[in-house]
Amino acid sequence: MFDILTKYKNNGYFDFEPDDKLVSVCNAPTNKSGVYLVWNSTCNGNKELIYIGRSGKKENGKIVHRKAGLGGIKDRLVNGHQFGKLPRKRIWPIIMLQYGIKKLTVSWFDTENDDPVEVERLLLNEILHISGSLPIWNNQPY
Repeated sequence: MFDILTKYKNNGYFDFEPDDKLVSVCNAPTNKSGVYLVWNSTCNGNKELIYIGRSGKKENGKIVHRKAGLGGIKDRLVNGHQFGKLPRKRIWPIIMLQYGIKKLTVSWFDTENDDPVEVERLLLNEILHISGSLPIWNNQPY
């Protein structure tokens, strides 16, 4: 699954628990754009993909990185809004406790010169084709 991601050599992951500070545990780059996958790592010993997101876009043939706040993929993960108008650093711990999620694992990929918007679209289409639905946090009504 997600064979396209194997071509991106600059990648990594980190774990996040509700008591962690997201800004401290997030090791994503502040000067790169790309995609990230969020996994619920507490599902009976298995990982469940719950979200696919991206940071950055291609404009006029060039990749434009997020420059606000921390910058890059890291800023999108830490300060990006989810579940309404709250940044992830504040809302993830609340949602995790509400749904009994003890640990998230976040995988990130610098998509280099590929448009993160397009890579995200390909990943979402692939998971939709395989499972018949989008990851649960991509299906939120907000």
